[in-house]
Amino acid sequence: MVFSISSLSLYPDFIILFLIVLIGILVISLIISRKRMVRQAQVLFETWKHDEQDRWHIWIMNEADSRAKIQAEGLFKEWQIREEQKIRQDAVHRSHAVIKGKITEHLVPWFSKFPYNPSDARFLGSPVDFIIFNGLSEGNLNEIVIVEVKTGTSSLSPRERSVARIVEERKIRFEVIRKE
Repeated sequence: MVFSISSLSLYPDFIILFLIVLIGILVISLIISRKRMVRQAQVLFETWKHDEQDRWHIWIMNEADSRAKIQAEGLFKEWQIREEQKIRQDAVHRSHAVIKGKITEHLVPWFSKFPYNPSDARFLGSPVDFIIFNGLSEGNLNEIVIVEVKTGTSSLSPRERSVARIVEERKIRFEVIRKE
């Protein structure tokens, strides 16, 4: 059978119906494809948005950590400088106190309130400050006194307490050592 244009005109309703169905199928395919593409675009956008938020969050946290570390290091250095200055000042004060104490210890026998003749005093410095040979300068030795000089509210050190205890227990003797 041979088709001709005249034979096609016999079925105009069929062709129109066929074209309408074809257009309908194409429109439905287009709508379905569009919905699928919109869903894929939304998924891609949400993935990108989530990744971008994570990236920004990590960057912000790293930046905050970095700034906090820098700030903490600065505060630590300031504290360290202040503490070193305090330690130095304390060392200077202690040094002055030690020097003042040593000078005072040496000069105590010449103070007016010193109860012994300065000529009878012999400076040791450690573990006690003086041994007083009371009356020796006048040729009449009547006692030997061990003296520790203290200022303010300072107390005896453990070594000084042990010397005081030995004296109180009368564990003292006189010895002559001859060198040959």
